[in-house]
Amino acid sequence: MTFSILGFCPKTGKTGFAQSTSTPAVGWRCTDVVRGRGVLTVQAHGDYRQLQIAKRLMELGHTPQGILKSLEAGDPFFAYRQIAILDLTGVAAVYTGEKAYPWAGEVVGSDHVATGNVLVGEQVVRSMSETFASLDGADLEDRLMRALEAGRDAGGQPDGQTSAAIVVYDRYEFPTVNLRVDAALEPTGELRRIYDWFKPLIPYYVQRTLDPTSVPRFRSVLQEKGLPQNPYAV
Repeated sequence: MTFSILGFCPKTGKTGFAQSTSTPAVGWRCTDVVRGRGVLTVQAHGDYRQLQIAKRLMELGHTPQGILKSLEAGDPFFAYRQIAILDLTGVAAVYTGEKAYPWAGEVVGSDHVATGNVLVGEQVVRSMSETFASLDGADLEDRLMRALEAGRDAGGQPDGQTSAAIVVYDRYEFPTVNLRVDAALEPTGELRRIYDWFKPLIPYYVQRTLDPTSVPRFRSVLQEKGLPQNPYAV
C-alpha cells in the first residue's frame, strides 16, 4: 500500500528513494539502496526478508532481471509483491503481481522508477515520473522530494497516507539523507518540513562523520545558518 520513486543521478552518482504509504513506519520495511549498485523495493505485501535477499544479490553483481527471477523462484507469495529494481546504468526490472491491490503499476524512466499500489489511479505514478524527469540537473534529494509531493497531489491513496521517508546516498559509505515520518496525518508535508530544515545541514553532517575534530558544535552551525533548534521551533 505504497507509492515510491527510486532514482539516481548519472552525473553525481547519488542514489536514493522517497515513498509514502497508508501504514506506519514505511522507511525501514520495503525499500533500500545498495551503494554503488542501485536501489530496489519489495512493496505491496512487502517482505523485509525478500528485500534482504534482493540486496545481497545486487551486491554480488546480479542484474535487475536476474534478481527478479531469483525472487520469483524462492517466494511462494510472489503474486502479492510489487517489485522494482534499478541499477546505476539505468537498467530496471519491475513487477506488479496480480494479487497487489489496485490501482497498481509503475512508470520506468532512464534514471528512475515510479511505482505504487492501492492508488487512486495511474496519474499518481505518472505525475511522480514526470516531476522527477522535469527536474533534471537539480539535486537528487530535491527531485525525489518533489516527485513524492507530486504523487500525493495527484491523489495518492484513497484513504490517505500515514508515513513517509526519503533516503539518499552520495559517494560515502553512509547515507547523506535518511529522514522518516513514521506516523502523521499528512506525512509528506511533515517530511517536507523536516527536509527543508535538514538539507542545509547535509555538508555539516558529512564533515562531522569524516572528521569530528574539524567542525564546531551543532548549535553554532544552526546559529550560523539562521536555523531554529529543530524544524518545529517557533
